[in-house]
Amino acid sequence: MKPYLFDFTTEHGGRINSKSGTDTFIDFSVSVNPYQPEWKDEIFSKAAKRAPDYVYWDSLEKELGEIVDEDLAITAGATEAIYLVGVLLLRLGSRVLIPEHTYSEYERISRMFGCEITKCPGNPEDMAEMVEKDSVVFFCNPNNPDGKYFPPDRLKPLVEAVEDTESILILDEAFMDFVQNYRSPESERIIRLRTFTKSYGMPGIRVGYVIGFAEEFRKVRMPWSIGSAGYAFLEKVVEDEFGFLRKTMPKIWKEKNRIERNLGLKSDANFFLMKTGKGTVDYLKSRGIVVRDCTSFGLPGYIRFSVRMPEENSKLIDILKSSL
Repeated sequence: MKPYLFDFTTEHGGRINSKSGTDTFIDFSVSVNPYQPEWKDEIFSKAAKRAPDYVYWDSLEKELGEIVDEDLAITAGATEAIYLVGVLLLRLGSRVLIPEHTYSEYERISRMFGCEITKCPGNPEDMAEMVEKDSVVFFCNPNNPDGKYFPPDRLKPLVEAVEDTESILILDEAFMDFVQNYRSPESERIIRLRTFTKSYGMPGIRVGYVIGFAEEFRKVRMPWSIGSAGYAFLEKVVEDEFGFLRKTMPKIWKEKNRIERNLGLKSDANFFLMKTGKGTVDYLKSRGIVVRDCTSFGLPGYIRFSVRMPEENSKLIDILKSSL
């Protein structure tokens, strides 16, 4: 039997993040915290000791749920949670609503399950008018790649449309920690996808969690998916109770504001979308800087770049101001 194939590929940032010959690239293409916890080395030491055993995280899941004050299911990052949404909710012919210019994995998983995909305007009010009975609605908040955040009052029309039609809203909150005063809407028809590894600057460690229908996610997730490194990381997050985020996020917000002032851009998250035209990605690469080409978002001629360390941000600002 031949596997089910489909013509849909995707591209993400982070392809170049180290040395190539004698040139050192600064990687602005991945939107992660440029700082890392001081307890990073302790994670890998503990992971090595736990590696000979199968990893069960039931007790940690309970402790994290008490800190967040929600019933939750741990997953190997938000992306695994998106694929579990496919297992739980998507079927051949399911109606899926996806806003224009957003994270490509929503469309990817929907195509895998043969869903009927409707592309929508990227605002909650217009999307709300397109929701029909038993729809699955994807919404990224703040959105990737433009960094726009919609507070609960702006999301209210979409949430009410989902409730009225007995649909489900998949609210991807992967970048919520980077938004000042982030607030999430409440509804029994919402599934929230969250992740730690972006906000802790360690995307190679795949740990996230789901709020909403948590028991159903626990039934279908893959056993041992986060492994010993993920377990050791989660153990320290629980112990730290998000202290690392409280310490580093103000530094990122300060730099974000500086980039906004210098380049005339606006974002609620830790990354910016900028229209530059052709050739910019290659030009910046020749200057030792890697940014995200946004063609895969349906935005050719645009780049996305993240907030990094102050001296790195200064270099990017200077290059962009002098060349564009």
